[in-house]
Amino acid sequence: MDLGPVVAHTLANGLRVRVLPDRLVPAVSYYTFFGVGSRNERPGITGISHLFEHMMFNGSERYGPKEFDRVLEAHGGASNAYTSNDVTAYHDDFATDALPVVIDLESDRMRALRITVEALDQERSVVMEERRLRTENSHFGLLEEQLESLVFQAHPYRWPVIGWMDDIARIGREDCLDFFRTYYAPGNASIYVCGDVEPDDLLRRIEAAYGPIPAGPPVPAPIGGEPPQRGERRASIRHPAHASAMLAGFRAPAAREPDTAVLDVLQTCLASGEGSRLRRSLVQEQEVAVSVGVGFTWRADPGVFLLSMELAPGASQRKAEGALWAEIDRVASRGVAERELGRARALLRSSTLHEFSTRSGVAHALGQAEALLGDWREAGRSLERYQAVTREDVRRAAREWLAPSHRNVVWLDPEDVS
Repeated sequence: MDLGPVVAHTLANGLRVRVLPDRLVPAVSYYTFFGVGSRNERPGITGISHLFEHMMFNGSERYGPKEFDRVLEAHGGASNAYTSNDVTAYHDDFATDALPVVIDLESDRMRALRITVEALDQERSVVMEERRLRTENSHFGLLEEQLESLVFQAHPYRWPVIGWMDDIARIGREDCLDFFRTYYAPGNASIYVCGDVEPDDLLRRIEAAYGPIPAGPPVPAPIGGEPPQRGERRASIRHPAHASAMLAGFRAPAAREPDTAVLDVLQTCLASGEGSRLRRSLVQEQEVAVSVGVGFTWRADPGVFLLSMELAPGASQRKAEGALWAEIDRVASRGVAERELGRARALLRSSTLHEFSTRSGVAHALGQAEALLGDWREAGRSLERYQAVTREDVRRAAREWLAPSHRNVVWLDPEDVS
């Protein structure tokens, strides 16, 4: 799929800029990607990438604490950000006439972020409360945290993006200063702009604002490697809940490997929508579960293919798990029907086209493709990859990637909620 005439440019300090003009309405989406996530952390400072996402809104040389959003909103814009295992991204949506303000705001915090003890303590408290809410008081949050530590025994993916609570508590200002100098320099950043802009004018503005910022030191290579899994791994947790729940995971390919598209199709066949295989079998027919799900997110290094199941009250864990593996075994041995494959392709095509229908979606897709696949052009090739997946590909992938000896299983054993 041709996304349009992307203008690509790299500044002398290493900052990469990708621009896709779209003049339909006078609006712009502006993403800044930094090549850092929990994958780049180490024990003792887990969670610093996510904590630093919060710190980026606490003032720079020319804008005070919390001024970023106030100034942007005063010009009709809105911002957001997220941290993943592999990247941290900042997103601004605004009318075209606010472009100079956005470039000034974004370049100023890349050049001279204020990192104070007071700001760090404030954001630390926010992140610790977020961890309590989303992980420690959530049975699926606890299940996912436990599962990742089963799937990965050596790779940094074994700890959560939000980090361990003790590490969040001990991260200091010097840690943040070193993190900012290393990972938030132009040489580790990319800007993706889609909307009502004139590329030459935009590049001149970006060159003037970002060009004087030093490139930064070489970014350390992430700690990689993971020993092969030689058998099933299991764990259980206890937490207040009305019914049992299960999360299972299998080591999955890295984003650049061909089978990622095949596993996208497989997860859609298994659990996307009311007509999906697992929902029909486990929820509607056998009634052993009230919900089932599959999660597979592309990562820079080999990731994880997740299967989740929330049991019906009183349902047997053994029966429900047996029913789940029976469905996986059927796919691994017989594959999926042609109508299932066609349905999955249609759903993935619709989802991809929906993402490409917005400026934000296009800019984000360009950034994700370059970060995970090494080339922004790969963003436009996803539809062709899905269309090329065959029934035999799906059967083979289920057999190879979801083999019983490769699975990791965590059960929630409910405690009394009263």
